[in-house]
Amino acid sequence: MGALDESLTKLVGDRTAKVLADSLKLRTVGDLLHHYPRRYVERGQLTSLDELEIDEHVTVLARIEKVTLIPFRGRKGDRLEVVVTDGRSRLSLVFFNQGWRQKELKSGAQGLFAGKVGVFNRSRQLVSPDYQLLDEEAGSDAARQFAGRLIPVYGASAQMPSWKLSICIETALTKHLGDVGEPLPAELRERHELIPLPEALELIHRPSSQADRERAQSRLRWDEAFVLQVALAQRRAAESALPAVPRRARAGGLLDAFDARLPFTLTEGQRKVSAEIAADLAGEHPMHRLLQGEVGSGKTLVALRAMLAVVDAGGQAVLLAPTEVLAQQHHRSIVEMMGDLAEGGMLGGSDLGTRVVLLTGSMGVPARRQALLDMACGDAGVAIGTHALIEDKVQFQDLGLVVVDEQHRFGVEQRDALRAKGEQPPHLLVMTATPIPRTVAMTVFGDLETSVLDQLPAGRSPISTHVVPALEKPNFLTRAWERVREEVAKGHQAYVVCPRIGDEEPAAEPKKKRRAAEEDLEDVADAGAGSDERRPPLSVVETAEKLVEGPLQGLRVEILHGRLAPEAKDEVMRRFTAGEVDVLVATTVIEVGVNVPNSTAMVIMDADRFGVSQLHQLRGRVGRGSAAGLCLLVSDMPAGSAARARLDAVAGTLDGFELSRIDLEQRREGDVLGQAQSGVKSSLKVLSVLEDEEVILTARTEATRLVAEDRELTAHPELRTALESLLDEDRAAYMEKG
Repeated sequence: MGALDESLTKLVGDRTAKVLADSLKLRTVGDLLHHYPRRYVERGQLTSLDELEIDEHVTVLARIEKVTLIPFRGRKGDRLEVVVTDGRSRLSLVFFNQGWRQKELKSGAQGLFAGKVGVFNRSRQLVSPDYQLLDEEAGSDAARQFAGRLIPVYGASAQMPSWKLSICIETALTKHLGDVGEPLPAELRERHELIPLPEALELIHRPSSQADRERAQSRLRWDEAFVLQVALAQRRAAESALPAVPRRARAGGLLDAFDARLPFTLTEGQRKVSAEIAADLAGEHPMHRLLQGEVGSGKTLVALRAMLAVVDAGGQAVLLAPTEVLAQQHHRSIVEMMGDLAEGGMLGGSDLGTRVVLLTGSMGVPARRQALLDMACGDAGVAIGTHALIEDKVQFQDLGLVVVDEQHRFGVEQRDALRAKGEQPPHLLVMTATPIPRTVAMTVFGDLETSVLDQLPAGRSPISTHVVPALEKPNFLTRAWERVREEVAKGHQAYVVCPRIGDEEPAAEPKKKRRAAEEDLEDVADAGAGSDERRPPLSVVETAEKLVEGPLQGLRVEILHGRLAPEAKDEVMRRFTAGEVDVLVATTVIEVGVNVPNSTAMVIMDADRFGVSQLHQLRGRVGRGSAAGLCLLVSDMPAGSAARARLDAVAGTLDGFELSRIDLEQRREGDVLGQAQSGVKSSLKVLSVLEDEEVILTARTEATRLVAEDRELTAHPELRTALESLLDEDRAAYMEKG
């Protein structure tokens, strides 16, 4: 074990090491050295206090303006109020029964103050904050420590403020900087004029100038990009070495028969992507491809053509969907598109056809048994289903292609279990309806070949989107319901989407009973719903009742959510598709895959509680036919708030790639390697997958070249060590399983 892998106990002592581990997940010397400052402040450059967010844990550099000791009335004790300023705004610091601090907190002194921002009497305050004075006359440790250079401000915690972290990091630098290895090959550093890693670590923590900081960040950015791209290059190399059965569609076979029956012409994009997939399927190594595109761009049709090509070649294909509603919708639409080609071996079925079976967890025993039999004996060339497809009892005669829809909804283990059902590795096609910026695709899905569908099929109508500020202008909401009635009067249908079901079961209910509702309760606070002062999110059940009794009285209104019995969900969707329901009040269970061309209007209640990409997916359910679509985003959030800005962005463009950039900027990049989704702590500390495209591109080229020459990194032990550090046990499993 190297010095950087040593526990922090020896470096900082048991108590401090425990605080670092518990509050910041910093456990080794290496963890500490790679905990970089969030920002820097210069002596005399005070923090802008009017930008502090409520409930945020902050460290500010400010000047003490006023100190007042106030005794409690009628009882013992006192309150010390300290007002600090940045020259424009003020912030109160409050200490209870700590009047002795009045001796050191003198008016005019500067200091670092850390705590959680709260509100009292409409003014922001920090209660019992930690602080470190920078008063030169007082000769403070902090004043000496930061003399003549930038002051680093670290991501900290209540138990470990920034300057205490700084002291720990200074100790680590002093004792262990010489133990830092060099993961980047020397010739690469020379080519790109990068400073050595030990120097970069010293400058990132001890910069004397902004130029020092930029040199350090440039090097550390390269480390993150290169090590990540090496991991992905190794994965690509391993995939390309595996054997696979080539699957070529035969002339005059099932795919040709299907194409001949299509009532429309494929778009240029669909033809191009289909050709890419066909070439992959015909190869001797497994396809590993990501198919992404705009809502309604025809991804399912492209995937179906790939599945039929595999059936033509004697194999079987499966389509894994995240919800029963989506699996049923896929099954219904695919059977409808194929006609008698989906009834192979059945009375009235085509001689060229195959069987298309559905498998979900809630199916009845007879139907389930028949589906399992059809898959095992090979009669079913195409299987569509949910997680039920992954169960051990599910067997295939010759699994040739796995299509995963909405891949982010599945754990890696689930996808891996399905791929393992083939005697040889099956081809893999991953689909996502959330457009992914190019740099993100290269970073998150860098082991996949990527195909993009950015052209909508002919016949898709434009969608107009408007924000409805329900609190500011209640008459706008009244008009929204009038618009729904107008669409229904024209013979069309509408969706109303709510973030919550409304009949939530007690928290003590068994986990198994809660599982059906999980798909509907995601992202309720997706966009940072705000403080506890906000009312609960609107629910499907209550909203439907109010609409039936009020503005939509007389219309045929029904509800749909994940907690309904499967038969009830299927029946509601069947009736809505058949035009027997005017308005469907639903949760996000309709977010992807649901295709009802006659639906032209959607009202999304509490729209600010959904993410940008999710709103884009939802509105893609309307405008799928010849009539124009209308999407109304209802929100109580005031103009000028971040939530309203997000909604305005959705209303302002139909470009899913642009919206995905906005979404990523606001929600952060998350852990780009593991299963964690955006909004959590990122494994990228310096590199931005949105802003550092050039670094990512160049690092990808360099990594591919190096892995081609030395796949096991035999000649690069320090790089191998860095890779092992980046790919901890969980992430390594993620990379191996795909």
